[in-house]
Amino acid sequence: MDVIGVQVHLIITDPWLARKQPIHLTGWHLAGLAVAATLSLILAALLTYHALFVYGARQGWPVITPIVQMIASKERESQERYLKENLDVMARKLGEMQARLVQLDSLGERVSSLAGLPPESFKASGAAGGALVSPQTMSLATVGEAIRALETHAEVQFTGLSDIEAKLFGDKIKASMLPTAEPVPGVTTGSGFGWRVDPLTGQRAMHTGLDFPADIGTPILSAAGGVVVVSEFHPAYGHMVEIDHGNELITRYAHASRVLVKRGDIVKRGQWIADVGNSGRSTGPHLHFEVWLAGVAQNPQTFLTAGAQAAKVAQLSAAARVTKSAGAQSGR
Repeated sequence: MDVIGVQVHLIITDPWLARKQPIHLTGWHLAGLAVAATLSLILAALLTYHALFVYGARQGWPVITPIVQMIASKERESQERYLKENLDVMARKLGEMQARLVQLDSLGERVSSLAGLPPESFKASGAAGGALVSPQTMSLATVGEAIRALETHAEVQFTGLSDIEAKLFGDKIKASMLPTAEPVPGVTTGSGFGWRVDPLTGQRAMHTGLDFPADIGTPILSAAGGVVVVSEFHPAYGHMVEIDHGNELITRYAHASRVLVKRGDIVKRGQWIADVGNSGRSTGPHLHFEVWLAGVAQNPQTFLTAGAQAAKVAQLSAAARVTKSAGAQSGR
C-alpha cells in the first residue's frame, strides 16, 4: 500500500461556523503526524519511567533501590579513583617542590655566609631522607596542609634572600665608593707617595700623591663614585677636582688642562672628569692623584693595588665558571 499517495479529506462542521471547513491531508501529512505521535509516546514513556524510577528510589522499592545504589556506587568509585590519581600527582609535585626548597635553603646558607651575614639570617630546613616504610596516599586535607607549609617556607626564604640582597647591594655600593680604579688607565706611574727631592727646589719634601705622566688632553677618570666638592684653580695644584666618596674619603686630581665637572655633580666610577695638563706647580704634563682619609693623606697605590687584585680575582672566577660550564656540557 502506498501511504504517500493516500489522501484524506476531512470536513469539519460546527454550529458556530457559518460554513463547512474542509481539510485535505496528504500521505506526507499523515507520515509526519505518525512520527510526531511516536516521538510523543516515547518521550512520555521516558518521563514516566524517570518519574517512577525516582519515586521508587525514594520509596525504597526492592527492584529499583539496588539499581540506584549500584549506579551511585559506580559514580562514587569513579570520582574517588579520579581524586586519588590527581592527589598522587599533586603529592609527587609537592615532593619535588620540597626537594627544591631544601636545595634553595642550602644555597641560601652558602650565599649568606659569603655575604658575611650570621647563619641564623637564613634558616634552612635541612635535608630529608630515609627508608620508604608503609607509604600512604595523601588526603585532600593533607595536601592542603603541605601546600600551606610550603607557602610559609617560601616566605621565610624570600625574607632571607631579601636580607642577603640588601647586604650584597650595600657592599657593592661601598666597593664602588672606594678609589680603586686607575685614574689614567694603562699609564706607568712616575713619582710615588712619600718623601722625595722636590723637582723645583731640590729640597727633601713630602709627596702626598701619585703621579701619572701622560700627554696633555689624556682623559682623567674618577677612581670611584662620589660627589664633586671642589672644581677650581689652585696656585700649586693648578686646575683640580676633588671628589667626596663618603666616610671622610676624598680623592684629588691636579694639574689638569681642562675640567669637565663642576661642584655638586654626582660622578660614577670611571667617569671622564678632566684632561691631563701641566697647570699649577708642575714641571711637565701629568696627573697628580691624591687620596685623603679623615684629613690624612694616604698612599693611592694601596687602593689601586687592591682594585687590581679584586679585578684579577673576578677574572679568575669568571674563567673558572666558563671552564666548569664547558666541562658540564661536554660531559652530557
